[in-house]
Amino acid sequence: MDHGDRFEEIVAPYRDELFAHCYRMLGGVHDAEDALQDAFVGAWKGLDGFEERSSLYRIATNACLKVIRERPRRLLSADLFPALDSPDDLGEPVEAAWIEPLPDPAEGVVRREGVELAFVAALQHLPGTQRAVLILREVLGFSAAEAAEILGTSVPSVNSALQRARGTLEKRTPIPVGGGDDRAERELVGLFMSAWERADVPALLGLLAEDARFTMPPLPAWFDGRDGVERFLRERIFQMSWRLVPTRANAQPAFAAYVDGRLAGLNVLTVRDGWIAEVTSFLDPRMFEAFGISENFPG
Repeated sequence: MDHGDRFEEIVAPYRDELFAHCYRMLGGVHDAEDALQDAFVGAWKGLDGFEERSSLYRIATNACLKVIRERPRRLLSADLFPALDSPDDLGEPVEAAWIEPLPDPAEGVVRREGVELAFVAALQHLPGTQRAVLILREVLGFSAAEAAEILGTSVPSVNSALQRARGTLEKRTPIPVGGGDDRAERELVGLFMSAWERADVPALLGLLAEDARFTMPPLPAWFDGRDGVERFLRERIFQMSWRLVPTRANAQPAFAAYVDGRLAGLNVLTVRDGWIAEVTSFLDPRMFEAFGISENFPG
């Protein structure tokens, strides 16, 4: 077996989970792809003496830490701007490093945990090493000793970083969305999409959590709470007629939204305790490429 065949044999089983790891670290599909390619270059050079999974994660994590040092962290609208009371002026698109939605991988390829938008967005507020430690320990299940080896540090340093990372995440209270009732979620999302297409605001409000949010990067505007979202829906959203196509992103329900037959946004829904807790509407067309979404409404 030549060097290239051996490399592919080692790397292929871990390619998808390594990409998910890079996405968790960086919050961006394109950044994750770049970091993974850099990691593969490093893995190719260091193939001799390879220990497979832990070595690949060491190389990929270091590639991500390099990106974190060189680029601004990725955020969502609520991280940068206050919520609006009025939907009259939504502002102009802001050039910033935004969280990018992740297309759902093939079923069973990678773990669903840890790619939800709320969790990935919260991770971006952690320093790079704390981010890496928390993902390695609590998402991927590496031991403290394994994480220390991957990061080239000590077990006490890993434990200290994990404690600080947990404290930060608890303050930010990321919304847990994994592990719910899939059938109930599908029914809830079906009702939500049907009400949206009918422009039935009362029905939509009946599906929203009291503290629901509606954000729409790259616009600075976002709305906090059911009352704020209601006004936005009545005065802005349903001044237009919509058609929707279901999809999934970040292990969450999502839908492509069309106005006059043209793709206008990708809306990712966060479900919490049987309610729609957040609608994150990605409006930048560059975000749609990874999903293979048609620019025109199908049908």
